[in-house]
Amino acid sequence: MRVFPWGFWLLCVASAPARGDSGSKARSCAEVRQLYGAKGFSLSGVPQAEISGEHLRICPQGYTCCTSEMEENFANKSRSEFEAMMKEAGRSVQATLTAQHRSFDSYFQDLLNKSEKALYDAFPSMYGELYTQNAKVFKDLYSELRRYYRSSNINLEEALNEFWTRLLERLFKLLNPQYHITDEYLDCMVKHAEQHRPFGEVPRDLKVKATRAFIAARSYAQGFLVGSDVVRKVSQVSLSHECTRAIMKLMYCPHCRGMSSVRPCTNYCLNVVKGCLANQADLSTEWKYLMDSLIGVADRIAGPYSVDTVIGTIHTRIAEAISNLQENKDSITSKVFQGCGNPKISTKGSSSEDKKRRGKVTLEAKSSAQALEMLVLDAKGNLTALKTYWITLPSSLCSKKIMASSASDDKCWNGMSKGSYLPEVMGDGLANQINNPEVEVDITKPDMTIRQQIMQLKIMTNRLGNANIGNDVDFQDTSDDVSGSGSGDSCPDDVCGKRLSKSPSTRQPETHAIPKQSGHGVHGASSRSLPSASLLLLLSVAVMAVQHLWR
Repeated sequence: MRVFPWGFWLLCVASAPARGDSGSKARSCAEVRQLYGAKGFSLSGVPQAEISGEHLRICPQGYTCCTSEMEENFANKSRSEFEAMMKEAGRSVQATLTAQHRSFDSYFQDLLNKSEKALYDAFPSMYGELYTQNAKVFKDLYSELRRYYRSSNINLEEALNEFWTRLLERLFKLLNPQYHITDEYLDCMVKHAEQHRPFGEVPRDLKVKATRAFIAARSYAQGFLVGSDVVRKVSQVSLSHECTRAIMKLMYCPHCRGMSSVRPCTNYCLNVVKGCLANQADLSTEWKYLMDSLIGVADRIAGPYSVDTVIGTIHTRIAEAISNLQENKDSITSKVFQGCGNPKISTKGSSSEDKKRRGKVTLEAKSSAQALEMLVLDAKGNLTALKTYWITLPSSLCSKKIMASSASDDKCWNGMSKGSYLPEVMGDGLANQINNPEVEVDITKPDMTIRQQIMQLKIMTNRLGNANIGNDVDFQDTSDDVSGSGSGDSCPDDVCGKRLSKSPSTRQPETHAIPKQSGHGVHGASSRSLPSASLLLLLSVAVMAVQHLWR
């Protein structure tokens, strides 16, 4: 009978491709061993050559150089490395915003310091006892201005009104030393004197200009700090379990597959990172509004609000106001006496006019407008560059950190093998990830930490909008940490312990060019895969048939 020889030959042919057409020699795992050791892991138990991959939970289950322990370690490593990439990118933005805040803050504080020093240097010789006996009034004014700028809960208009009232009371007594003036009389004097503008138009003019300048300055400085704080907190949000699996598959599965030199496909990388950073991308709209608002206030500071002129000349305006009072002393005193009556004559006698005023000294205010213009120009350039930070972050990470291949490369890692990647790139933001083929994203559960930071951006933008039109804003401390657990924890329990299942109703079918998967093996381009279960069953049946014929 000739059936047996032919049947046996067919069985031999059928089972021949089990180890691939490159022969039975398994591929070396030298590159993976080197990488694994470089990451700080022990090489004990690491295969010298490829092994069967049925144990893999994240990477494709073809021949592999990774054990279950290696896959788990690589998954944890990929998560920590990706989070480090996020923090590094965030630190760069934080550094930019912090540097802008520091530059403006230093400039603004220097303006105040120079104005205060000029007052301290010139007023003793200009006004004698008018200044020396009332130095605390001037010192308190500058202290209040600094407190307001630092976002203390101070009403700036009330602080300025209080300064002029206290100054008027002190100067009226010193200009009329021959009278005994009680506190009750001073209250009456203030009410009558203000109707006659003892300091001229200076208090009203300075209040309008200084209020606008200070509102803009402190909102501007605070805006940089809020932006930096938002980036810091968002950069600390943990990756979800699904994202950790996707990042592992993107960054380390090609090594496990013996394709260490193959870089990830660009669009594949973009889909993974966009899925992982879906919540972060939702910051983009409010973030852009904040950058635009800062640019708008910067233009006000250097333009209509003239921060340089207003803040740098406070001392000269005060000197102008005091001179107005001195020149109109007799007229003001007469009108006060008419309204409040004549005060009693003092028994202490009068001091000489020489002590009240020792002559006029011209005060000069040096302009630093050019320095402010350069500061604003630099800030606007940086703010413009940062507008698209959140939506360009995925492409930046893929190209600069993950080192994805060029867009035209059709021999890149597509998540399953070396080849082209066909799925379209998802849009930006949480809602656009509903059909992300690489990361399972629950679009109904936004990350609360990020939602709270979006609210902080809205609040700050509103403050800047008010400052842009000269309206004061109430600055409460919003820098307290807010609760939020992030969007994920660790790999071992949920990432590496079970396979991720995708719901067909929420995911598009895989369309990229990958070999078909069957049973525990993945047939690659080189046909280096294990026999499938159906093939083994067929062989068993055939052997039984041959044995029957032999009998």
